[in-house]
Amino acid sequence: MEMNEPLIQMRGISKSFGGVEALKEVDLQLGRQEVLGLVGDNGAGKSTLIKILTGAITPDQGEILIDGEKVKITHPRDSQGLGIQAIYQDLSLVGTFDPPSNLFLGKEIIKRRFGLFPVLDKKKMLKEGLKTLREELMIDIPNPYNSVNKLSGGQQQAVAIGRAIYLKAKVIIMDEPTASLGVEECEKILDLIKRLKTQDCSVIVISHNMEHIFSVCDRVSVLRHGEIVGDRAVSDSSSTEIVSYITGAKG
Repeated sequence: MEMNEPLIQMRGISKSFGGVEALKEVDLQLGRQEVLGLVGDNGAGKSTLIKILTGAITPDQGEILIDGEKVKITHPRDSQGLGIQAIYQDLSLVGTFDPPSNLFLGKEIIKRRFGLFPVLDKKKMLKEGLKTLREELMIDIPNPYNSVNKLSGGQQQAVAIGRAIYLKAKVIIMDEPTASLGVEECEKILDLIKRLKTQDCSVIVISHNMEHIFSVCDRVSVLRHGEIVGDRAVSDSSSTEIVSYITGAKG
């Protein structure tokens, strides 16, 4: 494997729903410790492409390679086993659970009471959960015993990211991570996305906000009518150019 080989390569990905071609031989790659912006108008194919990468749907044709090796992803557990975690707009948090409990959702730490009966090790979950949030992500949750539905939108987003980190994600896909957040919370989440690169993570950010895309991403790929029409390094492009790809003025 070459040192500069992409972490993920999607090659020739096509998908149709009935007579509608959602994706047409799409090639997409993601580098190690890279933040990639995936943009396009509604219906461009972004959600379909991500659902293929996360195993929610299967492509009609094409292949996916991770670390240069072809992999088969036909179910979300396949992608999760490969270190791919998606954070959608609903965040998939349990509102009545506290932040540490949400971090360990489905991966709870169990101890044996009296050496016999399995019970949740809430003390250890609290300690490790706060370590992930405060030390690795530098997010402070003032009262970790509060239920998640009492936290701000930005704090909830941080908890969802923390869960992905705890699950040892190599790739985190974030769908509109700053939607419905205030200016201050947006800045915190954008800073957090930048810090994820130091956690040996690669990130795909789906967003309509060009300012946010250009503030955190290294590269931008543009989908239009199911095809990649532009792939540009942020340092060599501008929001005006990317919008021209999205609208079809350039391509």
